[in-house]
Amino acid sequence: MLFYILIIGAPFAWLATAYVGWRKGSSFWIWFLIGAVLPYFGLIAALLYRREQDEPEANCPTCGKVLKLYVQVCPRCGTDLYRADPAEGATATRP
Repeated sequence: MLFYILIIGAPFAWLATAYVGWRKGSSFWIWFLIGAVLPYFGLIAALLYRREQDEPEANCPTCGKVLKLYVQVCPRCGTDLYRADPAEGATATRP
């Protein structure tokens, strides 16, 4: 009985994996393939995947483009966006 549930539930797991990945901002088809290769583990991975929209943002000081904080060089103007790590303290210097 469990075997039949796993076999019948696999296509639903593929679609659920693709849908969750798509809702979190990734490609529907890439997550569909992940769900097809690893039906139930892919769904768990999609649920644990971080959302790109939740990342903090800042403006480029030169051109004003809104960028994620992890971006180190502005793709529009090429400005170096080095930001000191708060853990380094106020006396942080750039190497």
